[in-house]
Amino acid sequence: MKKFILAAAALLMAGGAAIAASAVNRDSEPRTLVVTEGGSQSELIVGPGETVEFCSSGCFVTMPNGDREVLTGSERIEISGGTGRIR
Repeated sequence: MKKFILAAAALLMAGGAAIAASAVNRDSEPRTLVVTEGGSQSELIVGPGETVEFCSSGCFVTMPNGDREVLTGSERIEISGGTGRIR
């Protein structure tokens, strides 16, 4: 029974990570995304070549160039040339 509970917990944790949005920075300098989730706004700094996961339950995001998008939590943002694009 203990193994079953541990396996179920592992599946739930893995499943939760799979539904988060992600952003990859292809630029050679850090880029900032402004994320508004659940009424709370924060800045997410993505370093050069870095990939980060965020927004697991939907959010608004402002790209480095000022474009705004609504995310459901499954998108992948690619930042290149200071512009974010959803892929």
